[in-house]
Amino acid sequence: MTRWTNWAGTVAVSPKRVHTPRDVEEVAAAVGSAASDGARVRARGSGHSFTAIAATEEHALELSALSGISSADPETGIVTVRAGTTLRTLNRELDALGLAMTNLGDIDAQTIAGAISTGTHGTGARLGGLATQVAGLELVLADGTPVRCSAEENPELFAAARVGLGALGVLTAVTLRCEPAFVLHARERPEPLEEVLAGFAESALAEDHFEFYWFPYGRNALVKRNNRLPRGSSPEPLGRIKSFVDYEVTENFAFGALCRAGRAIPRLVTPFGRLSSALLSPREYSDYSHKVFVTKRSVRFVESEFAVPRESVGEVLTELRELVPKLESPVAFPVEVRVAAADDIWLSTAYGRDSAYIAVHQFLGMPYREYFAAFAAIAGAVGGRPHWGKMHELDAEQLRARYPRFDDFLRVRKEVDPEKRFGNPYLDRVLG
Repeated sequence: MTRWTNWAGTVAVSPKRVHTPRDVEEVAAAVGSAASDGARVRARGSGHSFTAIAATEEHALELSALSGISSADPETGIVTVRAGTTLRTLNRELDALGLAMTNLGDIDAQTIAGAISTGTHGTGARLGGLATQVAGLELVLADGTPVRCSAEENPELFAAARVGLGALGVLTAVTLRCEPAFVLHARERPEPLEEVLAGFAESALAEDHFEFYWFPYGRNALVKRNNRLPRGSSPEPLGRIKSFVDYEVTENFAFGALCRAGRAIPRLVTPFGRLSSALLSPREYSDYSHKVFVTKRSVRFVESEFAVPRESVGEVLTELRELVPKLESPVAFPVEVRVAAADDIWLSTAYGRDSAYIAVHQFLGMPYREYFAAFAAIAGAVGGRPHWGKMHELDAEQLRARYPRFDDFLRVRKEVDPEKRFGNPYLDRVLG
């Protein structure tokens, strides 16, 4: 029994058995093995979810051997990739083909299957999450049957499985709509939070990709505006020394040192937060899209994120700013705000509404429960939907009220996995 932990160290389990299938037939055999034992089985990726969505003490599927692009058409941009491929590997292989994902989040450690199954997203008012770039899926169902689904083939399974929480079957391959590689122009600068919030709606629509970070206790936000350059543009990336200083020294080493000091002496967190906000500096550069989207994260943290109606951002941030100074334990990490377009995926956090994503974080090892619970209540008052891979305490009845197609998802689940073979304690809570 090998002990497995997630990236943040918030989940640790010792599965009874770990399967490492190399192809679809071996995935089906592993599912059959679990059924023969009367056990449940969960596929796991890179462990970057903060929740226990991938955890199991029964049978686990380690899909790292199912990696790489299996087919690609550079003319149409249609690419099929094996489910265990990390986004880092996928970006590298797409780049070699002259292709790119339309949008990405800022972490590339996740597998493609885990990223779409939990609703991973980037930012862009006219763009959806990663699952909206999916053209087709291949799964192994609870009875060992491999199936395909798309908008034309098994459309209800497709509507459910694009953000399927691993509850409908084991994803073995994902077909994506990609596009020719492109260059992004990045502008990052500190701005007073009051001004950012006042112009939020306009800024979100004016930029291809817009987001900001607010450091609690500080006046400023770090605002990021990323926009496409014309095809054929040459990248002008940050110089090697500036990149090293900005990312390795400042954002990882120095920030990590401040967090560790604040964890040891909590009264230092508030002045450190003000200092971090005051020392934010501007930078401007351009590079291939995946190099701009993705940020290296070596300082570990825990996170909770809710998608709220986009027009509610000001209200939620106002209440959050009033909350933070009243907490018993100070907050060492910034708040992140992003945007996404409405989509039609049943358990997508952006289903049916243009959304803003507000994420709160805390440095690993510092108290977070009071903060996260209070934030969940603030977001819940405006109908906030929790990110499936980030920390929250909602159950099925609460989630049903926030997802119009929740019962449709459960109906499809009952059809393809009547014994809940792919369940675990997390799914028992959020799906009932």
